[in-house]
Amino acid sequence: MKSLVIFLCLCFQFSFSQKELKHEVYFETDQHDIPQTEHSRLLLFLSKIEDIDIEKISIYGFTDDRGSDNYNLVLSQNRAEAIKEVFSNNEFDESVITNVDGKGEILVNIIHEENLNKIRGLNRKVEIIVTPVFPPKPKEDTTITKKVNTEDILKGDLKEGDKILLENLLFRTGYSYLTKDSKVVLDKIAEILAERTNIYFTIEGHVCCTQGNRDAVDRKTKKRNLSVARAKYIYDYLAEKGVKHYRMKYVGMRRKMPLGGEPELDRRVEILVTRIYEK
Repeated sequence: MKSLVIFLCLCFQFSFSQKELKHEVYFETDQHDIPQTEHSRLLLFLSKIEDIDIEKISIYGFTDDRGSDNYNLVLSQNRAEAIKEVFSNNEFDESVITNVDGKGEILVNIIHEENLNKIRGLNRKVEIIVTPVFPPKPKEDTTITKKVNTEDILKGDLKEGDKILLENLLFRTGYSYLTKDSKVVLDKIAEILAERTNIYFTIEGHVCCTQGNRDAVDRKTKKRNLSVARAKYIYDYLAEKGVKHYRMKYVGMRRKMPLGGEPELDRRVEILVTRIYEK
């Protein structure tokens, strides 16, 4: 009996781990702008899935039965694109968004409801289907590879895969720009990177807290893309100081790799060495 219980528990965990997560966003007649209440519901859904390893996201737009076929296809596509934009503005990786399709109208008789207006209201929607990765990926090691002085690290021997914390670069809560003292530090880093022309790297931006508004929304742009904004700030700054664009990439990591310390430690930028060419 005990073994049967264990077996059933394992089966339940298996099915749950593969379970798709779904959300629907409803629209006004002939509109593809997201209503405020629906936008708030969507952001709540995003906050629930942001820590999940996602295999793919499918976004399907629909309309009610009014309008021509061509009109409905265009409108449903615009609705799907509006939802994709929200995902992009909230730092979700666009590469996992595999479908953004307008399906046109839904036949009114597929819903068991007699009120035609209510049926049409339920059909003016976008369906979002999130498929988690299975089996889940192992948690990444968030330990910084190098822990000594940043300038000494960058001047020393590096190898592909090294991740270097840019120490003493301090961001204000809710903003992507650095303090005045931090710019002095970044100037020294830029000088070293400009000289080491054989090193290619990715700039990874992080935030301390994605729930609510403490350090998730860029207060300047009002977009929830602060980690990528911080990475781009460093990217642009280094480029202005002579580091070639083609050697750099930047990416927002959201709060995928918290260090487990004080919040200010997670408002950080790291450099991941991706390629080193022999001189």
